[in-house]
Order: sequence, then structure tokens, then C-alpha cells
Amino acid sequence: MELPEAGQLVAGEWSAPTERLDLVLEDPYRGTSLGAAAATSDTDVERALTTAQAAYDDGGWLTLDVERRAEILDAVGTALEAELPRIAGLEAFATGVPVRQTSIVGVIVPGAFHLAAGMLRAGVLRDDQTSDAGNAVEVHRLPLGPAVCLVPWNAPAPMAAHKVASALAAGAPTILKPSEYAPYGTSELGRVVGRVLAEAGVHPGMFQLVQGGPHVGGLLVRDRRVRAVSFTGGALGGRAVAAACAEDFTALQLELGGNNPLVVMPDADPAAAAQAATDLLTTLNGQWCRALGRLILPAAIADEVLALALDRLGKLTVGDPLDPETDLGPIVHSAHAARLRDEIATREAAGGTAHASTTVPDGDGSFLAPTLLTGVPGEAATEEMFGPVATVHTYETEAEAVALANGTPFGLEGYVVGTDTDRAMAVARQVRAGEVKVNGSTIMSLHLMTPRPAWGLSGLGEEGTVETIRTFTGARVVGVEGMTALHGR
Repeated sequence: MELPEAGQLVAGEWSAPTERLDLVLEDPYRGTSLGAAAATSDTDVERALTTAQAAYDDGGWLTLDVERRAEILDAVGTALEAELPRIAGLEAFATGVPVRQTSIVGVIVPGAFHLAAGMLRAGVLRDDQTSDAGNAVEVHRLPLGPAVCLVPWNAPAPMAAHKVASALAAGAPTILKPSEYAPYGTSELGRVVGRVLAEAGVHPGMFQLVQGGPHVGGLLVRDRRVRAVSFTGGALGGRAVAAACAEDFTALQLELGGNNPLVVMPDADPAAAAQAATDLLTTLNGQWCRALGRLILPAAIADEVLALALDRLGKLTVGDPLDPETDLGPIVHSAHAARLRDEIATREAAGGTAHASTTVPDGDGSFLAPTLLTGVPGEAATEEMFGPVATVHTYETEAEAVALANGTPFGLEGYVVGTDTDRAMAVARQVRAGEVKVNGSTIMSLHLMTPRPAWGLSGLGEEGTVETIRTFTGARVVGVEGMTALHGR
């Protein structure tokens, strides 16, 4: 397909970045080179930061009434609806995720802006109280300052939309940096956002887009003008971002992935358990933070569930991610595919046996058959792999199952499958994770208005419809007290 320029939007001007990274981008399906990834120069990063600060100092966005700001966000969402097929195709091409899936997840792209507009109208930035003396007390949630949004490569445009829409709703001048591995869909999103805001007469510093890798990200998050950062990515990058933000007490939200358990209850239908396991293993080609990491099975039905899962995996249609009939596409990049093979080998060396039944195409594409590893000791299966690979563990008692589910430093997502819903819920309540689903395996949250927390090494803070908006704000409390200090007389 025709790829757009991985462009930058700095100070209201769309242009091509002048720098190149050592990273060579690839067509993951064909294995062909797409050239070096683009990077915004240090000079242009500085221009972006200066322009963002100017927008904050100008305060023009906040002088617009709430309804007008909501209208502009709605206009962005409407403009993105028209671009959704193209963005979904670009996401599929760059990440290897089948376009059937990127199209479904892609509804978040326009939806995030409509949802943020709705939150503004609902008063998310204002909370009035009445004091004991009967006086009005106003709580205003105001932008802390310029904000930076850093998004990963696995579902870049939807995550960028959620972060950017939330930051703009908060009133924060926003600088977006997509992953250097998958810049195309997010660049198109940025082009649309910039155009609509410009047409509405919004200050050019309210939204900007830069390209690059860790160096560019570091320039942004270490700058004292940046007062809030939202980052989704790996633990290594998260630690670096957290350290940089700690220096100046910059507000921070981190979502760093997980090693998510699926606990199959003893009364579960083996076929339903196998379906949940394969769905969680292969959605987004297994390259998503809430994918299956540890399949926890009752010993009595473990062999049956594993056999049914491998049977389902063997029937997947594997191939071109742009083909609507494809169930499973290639891994995003050959380097990541090689890392996953190393992860499998490491667990085999620890005593595991790899089981794979999916036929993948021959050729230069970065394909990897979904793999379930049995016999891996629990202590050798604590880390996230971030691909269609999971370890399988068996248990005799529910206490063992819960211990296995919690036997990892991560705590993002958990899953429980069982016929007796009350019993499954009782187990779910014991899983240490931000969200635990019973008898479900979709990529969507349980509820649009519940938080998406991250426990342990899975991150810091909470994402969510309201929570992400408030990440970029500080509260200002204003009111008449009507009393003087007491001095004991």
C-alpha cells in the first residue's frame, strides 16, 4: 500500500523530519526494508516545546467556553471517522495485526475525541461543593502545563487518540510522539488533528507531533516546561521516563504491560476455556499488554484444554495482514520475532516443552507460530514476552491457582473462566491486577467509565475515560471561608 510520510507538525507547520535513526523499518509481511526511521531534530524539538509553552501562557484554549471546546473535539472525531479505513490499513501494514482487528480497535480513534467532548460537557473539570458555613467552594481542574504523550507500536493510533483527546480536554498543550516502529497511522491521525484545530483558530502550540526514538522522547520528558507525561510501552522505557519525571516532579502516568493469567476453573467447559486462551494468545498477534501470559489449568482437564487450544490454533488463517480473511499476521519486526524465539528457547532450557500447531507462510516475513509452553517452572515464567507465546501451569486447588495467577511482579489484567459465575468471581477477586474479567476475552474494558489501573511492574496510576483527562490537570480550590484564625482567646 502507499505509505504516507512519517511527518512532523511543529509550530503549526507540517514538514518532513530531517534526521534518521539507525533503526531500519520493515514490511513485516514481506520482510522487505522500508528505509531508516525518521526523527525530529533537536532544534525542532526545542521549537515544539517553546510553542507548547507559548500556547499555555497564551491560555486561549481555556478562554473558549466548555461547549466550544467540546465542539472542536467533536469536529476532530468526525474528521477522523472519514479516515478510519485508511488508518486501520496503515496500522495493519506497520504492525502485522490483521486489518479485521485494526478496524475494530480503530473505532477508538474517532471515539476518543467524541468521548472527551462528552466528558467536558458532563463537567469533568469542575466540582462545586458547599462548606459547613454555607459558602460555595469551587474545585477547578486546570492543565498543569504542556503535556507529552508517548505511544507504543502495537496499537499506536487508538492509544494516541485516547491520550491526545484526554490532554486536549484537560486544556494541556500536547506534544505527541509515536513509536519509531509504526509511525504511519499516528502521523495520519496527527495530520487530521492539526488541520481541524487550525481551522478552528486554535493556537498552533495546542497540538504538535514529533518523530523519533528514545533520544527525542528523552528531550521531551526531561524538559522542565513539560508538566505531565502519559507513556505506554515497555518496562525499560517506563523506568527511564519515570526517572526523568521524578527530577522535576512531573505528573506521570505509566502503562507498561503485563504477564496476564487466565485461570480456568475446574467446572469450566474445556472448549470455552480453549477459545478464551486462543483469543487472548492471538488478538493483535499476541502483541498487546493484556494478552495471555500464563494459562492456569486444573490438572484434571489440562490435557484436554491444551489439545483443544492447539486444534483451534491449527485452524487459523495466517498471512497478509491487509487481507480481511487473515486471522493472524506477522510479528511487527524481525528483531522482535528473533527476541520472541529467544524467549521460547530460554523457557525450553528451563525445562519447558513448546507446543505449536499453526502453519505459517514460508518466506522472509516475520511470522511466528503461536506457542504454548508446558513444564516451565513458575520462577522461570514471571516475565512478559509480548507476543503469541504463553506458559501453561496446572493446579489441584483454588489456592494454588490464585498463587500461580499472582506469581508475577505484573498486575495489569486477569481472566477467569468457569461455569459457576459466583465461584469464578470469588477467584477473580483474589487476582492482583487492575482489571479481572470473568468469562470474557475481548480487547475492550469491562466498562467505559471504570478505571484501567496498573499494579506492580505494570505501571503507575490509572488510565480511563476520566482518569486520563485528570492526569494532565491539577486542582485549584477557590471559595469564601468567612472566618478568621483562632488564637485561643
